[in-house]
Amino acid sequence: MNKYILTLDHMTAYVDWLKEEERTQATIEKYLHDIWAFVRWLHGRPVAKELVMEWKQELLSAHRAPSTINAALSALNGLFRFLGWEGFRTRFLKVQRRMFRDQSREMTREDYRRLVSAARRLERERLALLMETICATGIRVSEVKYITVEAANHGRAEIAMKGKIRVILIAGKLCRKLQNYARKQKIASGEIFLTGSGKGLSRRQIWTEMKWLCKYAGVEPSHVFPHNLRHFFAVTFYRVCRDIAKLADMLSHSSIETTRIYLLTSGAEHQKYLERMGLVI
Repeated sequence: MNKYILTLDHMTAYVDWLKEEERTQATIEKYLHDIWAFVRWLHGRPVAKELVMEWKQELLSAHRAPSTINAALSALNGLFRFLGWEGFRTRFLKVQRRMFRDQSREMTREDYRRLVSAARRLERERLALLMETICATGIRVSEVKYITVEAANHGRAEIAMKGKIRVILIAGKLCRKLQNYARKQKIASGEIFLTGSGKGLSRRQIWTEMKWLCKYAGVEPSHVFPHNLRHFFAVTFYRVCRDIAKLADMLSHSSIETTRIYLLTSGAEHQKYLERMGLVI
């Protein structure tokens, strides 16, 4: 039997390792999605460097975004590294550093205001407060579980993710809202954002509820993702303090380059800067 045929046992062992490395569930699911796409494409053939390169070329021919292709290659390279199949790893596409954000996927302050207002109008208090919490703290969706009654009482939450522990502060007004909501829901301790059966909200559930809300809020669905709330926090915080290092710490970024991506101006803003230069006579 060819030892370079990917099997379910390989995948299971890799997932177990990713969990030990404290990768988020969303990250693990994304890796598996890309790896299984490659396995299906192989159609039973053993892995070979030439085939990995051919798959990479097919993704390019299908006009996949460079970032999407690099994410898929990252998933494969990680698996090959774990298995000790170093010879099959391949290089990423070289992508020029972005100058501005894609405006079609950008959430504005007006979008945010409409979403929260619509949720309250529809008596979806959990959803309204959840969006305010993510947007006012900059936490990841996977970190919502750390917003507890105890955190609201102390005005801070201790978050342990990706092998790092950080403390986030919670504004007084948000603390009071969280405390009031917990009292109404008869939640005396622990997580505040729970399902009707008492379980924590999943990433997919939060995504689905926000997308559902778009039609009632009059907001373009392409602007609305849970992670956009974190982006909006980053942009707003930076405009207030102008300290990218402090923002990187708050967002738990290991590289300021990652934080810089959050702060890119939109294409429309970039266009305005070019017009104001007055260099076309």
